[in-house]
Amino acid sequence: MRKTQLVCVLLLGLVAGGLAPRGAASAQRRRAARRLAVVCGDPSARCRTSVQFEPYQLPFEVPRNSVISESEKFYAVILKSVRDKTQDCTQTTLFIPEADRLEAQKLFPRNKVFASRCYEAGNSYYEGIDPEVMFMAVYAGRTRAEAQATLARVKATGKLPDAYLKRTSTGFNGT
Repeated sequence: MRKTQLVCVLLLGLVAGGLAPRGAASAQRRRAARRLAVVCGDPSARCRTSVQFEPYQLPFEVPRNSVISESEKFYAVILKSVRDKTQDCTQTTLFIPEADRLEAQKLFPRNKVFASRCYEAGNSYYEGIDPEVMFMAVYAGRTRAEAQATLARVKATGKLPDAYLKRTSTGFNGT
């Protein structure tokens, strides 16, 4: 009887000891894994966000009291781009004109057309795109298949023959 109790205590100790570190590590992973925000790629749909995005920005669901937020990965079709080595935010002539963005938006009423501007606090930024490149793009979806279909629609217009796909994410730095 004593031997049985000892075996039970040892087994219980091993089981408890083996589960505790795994449970602690799992909790740490859950805390460390940030929830990436959903991109609001359809300009006709409501976007639940705490940030007032500019018309040229691609909105995404930024939680309340968030200082820095990042979106999930998505595909964009880059419609136009210009190189800006000055990084002078007062030189608005280096940006894709808002009139061009609005004209492109008419072509894709269910896909947000967005453009980059200065990379500074309070503005959106785009991962994996050279900060010296100012661009205009259309949201092309979460999957490669959606993106290919959007690129085909862009090419079918005949107006943007140099358009290409780019996988990226966006973020917001409110500091």
